Amino acid sequence: MASFEVKGGKKLQGTIVPQGAKNEALQIISAVLLTPESVTIENIPDILDVNLLIELLQDMGVKADRVDRQTCIFKADNVDVDYLSSEDFRKKGGRLRGSVMIAGPMLARFKKAFIPKPGGDKIGRRRLDTHIIGFEKLGARFDYHDELNYFQLSTSRLKGTFMLLDEPSVTGTANIVMAAVMAEGTTTIYNAACEPYVQQLCRMLNRMGAKISGIGSNMLVIEGVDALGGTTHRMLPDMIEVGSFIGLAAMTQSEILIKGAGVEHLGVIPEKFRQLGIRMDIKGDDIFIPSQEKYEISTFLDGSVLTVYDHPWPGFTPDLISIVLVVATQAVGSVLIHQKMFESRLFFVDKLIDMGAQIILCDPHRATVIGLGRKNQLRGITMSSPDIRAGQALLIAALSAEGKSVIQNIEQIDRGYQYIDQRLNSLGAEITRIP
Repeated sequence: MASFEVKGGKKLQGTIVPQGAKNEALQIISAVLLTPESVTIENIPDILDVNLLIELLQDMGVKADRVDRQTCIFKADNVDVDYLSSEDFRKKGGRLRGSVMIAGPMLARFKKAFIPKPGGDKIGRRRLDTHIIGFEKLGARFDYHDELNYFQLSTSRLKGTFMLLDEPSVTGTANIVMAAVMAEGTTTIYNAACEPYVQQLCRMLNRMGAKISGIGSNMLVIEGVDALGGTTHRMLPDMIEVGSFIGLAAMTQSEILIKGAGVEHLGVIPEKFRQLGIRMDIKGDDIFIPSQEKYEISTFLDGSVLTVYDHPWPGFTPDLISIVLVVATQAVGSVLIHQKMFESRLFFVDKLIDMGAQIILCDPHRATVIGLGRKNQLRGITMSSPDIRAGQALLIAALSAEGKSVIQNIEQIDRGYQYIDQRLNSLGAEITRIP
């Protein structure tokens, strides 16, 4: 288990470029299974989860020509469908929650799929119901093999239908869309997720020959086609990294320019950080965060305490709740953090309390943060990263803390952030990776 040794209290300065979007990558790369023709993907994040998915596709027989670490040409013209029922697939797929995304393309093109019981973050329950129910409505049958912990899906043909999703699941919507693009007839998905990454997937599929309308709304209409062709696709900058860098700059009183931030796709993210009192200057597609001695949390118009909560797009993404919570510890003022979607995502606050933060964990979903306004600087401790986003939040806390911190289990951070130690060290941080 690798660790980061972090010497905190240093002000950073310079320019940083966000990686390609992790959450988009898992959908886009899975979509290459829909065609035997070549698909070129650009701006791929070089992170553990994405590399595991590419390896999994290669094990299935997909050719993957890694032009460089950010560009790959895929060709799924000789897929070994039987590999998906193997023990090797169940083991590898079970390590990667994103492996569920290959089910939709496999059903569409090969009429069968297997979903291992997913692994991934320890942030709470993530249901597969939306995926499975959507596939069933399209005409697939599923069986759960309890002794082997995997779902088996099969169909003689997929047929378009109307469906109302019980939740606007991003991965569920993407998976059902990929299954429906080659179904017979028209599929209408109401209460669909409309995140930029789902929009990106739909636009890519349309370039491949799909017929999807309603992109960007919560109702997608998909006219099935017989086959899809190749294309080239470039992924968006990772909005979670952009938000992390904004929070990092404020916490460490640093001056940072985020180059190529994908501003038009950030939604309410800049405004949420402004509510914490963080100043930023947006010029074109770049975000400049000046060094701030202090930042003060705003209140609602009636003077009540600010509440920051996650919500499906265009609401605030749950993946930045951990970052906002950490950044609030050194603000002036108080804020209630409400993490609605995952019941275990706030449990990392005990480590922040050990560092000297004033946080009241109200219940598994809510925490009240009392900003110290830098009166009492956080102190370095030894801690462990429980999931990708909490790990990055703890790294930000450690960079702002007094003294040395050790963050264990950094494989969780590596799953979502590429070369994060090297990139932050280039800005003046002092992070040492310990094998």
